[in-house]
Formats: sequence, structure tokens, C-alpha cells
Amino acid sequence: MVSSSSFWYPLAQKHIQEGTGYFANERTDKNRRHGGIGICGYFCMILISVLLLGGKKGAWAGGIGAALADLLGGYMQWVLPTFLIKAVMALIMGYVIDKWHHSLNWLAGAVLGGIFQIIGYTAVKIFYYGFATAMVMTPGLLVQTAFGLVLTSIFVGVLGTTGILKKVKEM
Repeated sequence: MVSSSSFWYPLAQKHIQEGTGYFANERTDKNRRHGGIGICGYFCMILISVLLLGGKKGAWAGGIGAALADLLGGYMQWVLPTFLIKAVMALIMGYVIDKWHHSLNWLAGAVLGGIFQIIGYTAVKIFYYGFATAMVMTPGLLVQTAFGLVLTSIFVGVLGTTGILKKVKEM
């Protein structure tokens, strides 16, 4: 039996080595940038902006902020997809937070927003790089999103216990 990793990895390596993705020259730039704090930090800051500003304003702040980071970082081909993915992700988070009245509503919103982010970026990567390469990159998005949830949980815990979230919301 062939494992999934032994099937997908050679296909992705072929695309990377031959440059057969849609944007062949930029085939690994976004992946390299997301190797660090990139998506984890964006995810965390977007969720905190939704908690502080609400869904709609948080969507604008998160979408514009993440898109500007791509623009200033030299990833022009990612500006529009990032804006749309991050804005919709924030709207999903805000909707769940507003509609589900539970102490962990922010976590449910973050998980659903994170799932949308993974699906959205994978869809764009299929278009840019091809199916096999996008599938190989998807586990990295899963890990980064999970790390972003952990980081956000720490921040929300600290901001909640110090009362900063409540004070800022009242402003």
C-alpha cells in the first residue's frame, strides 16, 4: 500500500523543480514567508481585532492589515486573495461570536475561521502552483493555524484576566 506522503511528495517536488505551477517564479515565496510567524501572527491579531472591534470592523482591519503585509513584503500576487480570505475569516469569527452565546464562542469562531482560511489558501495555491504542490503545503497551513489558535488562547487569557479586553470594548 502506498502512503499518501509517498504519493504526493514526488508530485509536488516535480512541480517545484520544473516550475510548472501557475506562477512558476513565485512558487515557494509565500510558503517560505509562512514558515515563520506569518500566518500564526496574522491569525492571532485578526482574532483579537474581531474581539475588540466586532466582526465587520475586525474584518476590515484584518483584511487590510494582512494584505498590506503581503504588499510590503513583495508578495503582490497574494494581496487580493489574502484580503478576501482574511476578511471572510474575520466575518465568520465575528458571526459565531455574536450568534453563539457561550463563554468559548470566540474559540468556536476561531476554529471555523481557521478552517475557512485553510480551505481558502489551499484553493488559491491549487490555482497558483497546481494540485499536488498545494496538497503538500496544506499540512503546514494546518499546523500554523493550530499554532495561531494556541497563541490566541494565550493572548485572550492574559487580556481577559487583566481586564484589558473589557476596558477596550467599553471605549
